[in-house]
Amino acid sequence: MEDNVAIKVTNLTKRFRIPEHGSPTTLQERFVNPFAKKKMIDFVALKDLSFDVKKGEFFSVIGPNGAGKSTLLKLISGIYIPDGGKIDVNGKLVPFLELGVGFNPDLSAKENVYLNGTILGLTEKEINESVDDIFDFAELKEFEDLSIKKFSSGMQVRLAFSIAIRVKSDILVLDEVLAVGDGEFQKKCFAYFDDIVGKKTILFVSHGLESVRRYSDRVLWLKEDKTYEIGEPNDIVDRYSATF
Repeated sequence: MEDNVAIKVTNLTKRFRIPEHGSPTTLQERFVNPFAKKKMIDFVALKDLSFDVKKGEFFSVIGPNGAGKSTLLKLISGIYIPDGGKIDVNGKLVPFLELGVGFNPDLSAKENVYLNGTILGLTEKEINESVDDIFDFAELKEFEDLSIKKFSSGMQVRLAFSIAIRVKSDILVLDEVLAVGDGEFQKKCFAYFDDIVGKKTILFVSHGLESVRRYSDRVLWLKEDKTYEIGEPNDIVDRYSATF
C-alpha cells in the first residue's frame, strides 16, 4: 500500500443471512405455526466496493438507509469480517460507531470514562491526566458520579466522543457523531474538526449534508442498488440531494 494512503478498500463484499419475507420470525408467529420453517436468504450489504482514503483526508460516506454505510465502517474497524475483497489500514484507527458501546450501565460516568478509555487504548495515567478535560468538553462535570444509565442519549454521545478524541490516533472513524448532540455540542465538534483538518484521517458517515459539504475532501455515495460514486463534495451532495 502506498505511503500516503491511510485506508485502502479493494473489491469489498459483505453479505448477511436474513429471514426471507413471510418466514416466521416472532415468537407469536412461531406459536401459531410451530412447524413452519424459517427460510434464510443472502442480503448483499456491499458488493465489489473499492476506494482509498489518503492520509490527512476528510472522507465522507453518504447514502440512503440500508445502502451499507454503517456496515462499511464496521468492516473497516474490524467488527465485521468481509465475505470478499480486502481492507488495508495504515495507522492506529479509533472507531466511534454506536452510542453506548463500551459503556457499562451499572457504572458511574467517571468509571465509564476509565472503562471506555482503556478499551480504546488509553493508559490509566493518560486517563488520570485527561479525565477533567473529558468532562469539561462534554459539559458533564456535575454528572460524573451519576450512573450512565440515567444519561440521555445526547449526554452519552457527548461523553463517548469526548473520550474518543483524547486517544492518540491516526484515523478516526465517525458514524453519525453529530446526529444526537445538541447545537452547542455540534459547535464543539466543528471546532475540533477545524483544528484537526489535515492532521488526522477522518472517515465520516453523516446524513448532515451541510457538514459533509463543509469538511469533506471527497465523498463516497453508496446507492441502494450497490453501485457507488466518489467525487467532489458539492457535486456528489447536489446529485444525491436531487434523489429525494
